[in-house]
Amino acid sequence: MIIDASAARRIAEQLEDSQHTRQQMKQISQQYPGMTVADSYAVQKAWVDLKVAKGHEIWGHKVGLTSRAMQMSSNIDEPDYGVLFDYMFFQDGDALPMENFIVPRVEVELAFILKKDLRGPHVTAADVYEATAYVQPALEIIDARFQQVCPETGVTRKVFDTIADNAANAGVVLGGRPVPVDSFDIRWAGCILSRNAQIEETGLAAGVMNHPANGVVWLANKLVEHDVTLKAGQVILSGSFTRPVSGQAGDIFHADYGPLGTIQCRFV
Repeated sequence: MIIDASAARRIAEQLEDSQHTRQQMKQISQQYPGMTVADSYAVQKAWVDLKVAKGHEIWGHKVGLTSRAMQMSSNIDEPDYGVLFDYMFFQDGDALPMENFIVPRVEVELAFILKKDLRGPHVTAADVYEATAYVQPALEIIDARFQQVCPETGVTRKVFDTIADNAANAGVVLGGRPVPVDSFDIRWAGCILSRNAQIEETGLAAGVMNHPANGVVWLANKLVEHDVTLKAGQVILSGSFTRPVSGQAGDIFHADYGPLGTIQCRFV
């Protein structure tokens, strides 16, 4: 690792400032060209620690980059993860204040709400089923505190930046109909995502590692390396099964999950 604890804390403070000022910052992959995924997670942890120190509560976790296509485009061979905080959560029908975001994008997910703790290293899909109170539709709002393209070099943002940026976490909208995880084959849960009545994306939950529960399995087993347990009551976003769709003030998003109900939200 080339980013020490002091540098990680400094970058975390810059990320916090970027979030509040809504001004993107230079990519750390430009500042530390030899950085690794481990460096990125060190920065993420420093930012998480900073938020906890400021009084924010951890309400869950998310898994990202679950599709093979996204992993190949990011030049990695596994998903990434981030932390969901109390201030990120919204409900169906809510207005999403643009002052909370910089360049928000919307993704379609299934949320696993836990009734029991999950801790690796040997968690299986059966364990996830047993530990899950219910599954419900969710929209994840992702955002970027780092610039997409460095204005000086023209180099694009890398996965190292996204991971350090708490895996692009910014918001979660919960809605639809909660269902028992074993009530049907959730691989076939589908969604039609519309923006301003225009269909933008469609997808099936099987796009998440062949089964959304596999995203939770991976996360529980990965986080034990950092002595982190998925806790009862937490919300776990298992991974998006559509591409992200950009949102701006005035946009109304409608996600139709068929028998699982709908979610609607708007940016204001």
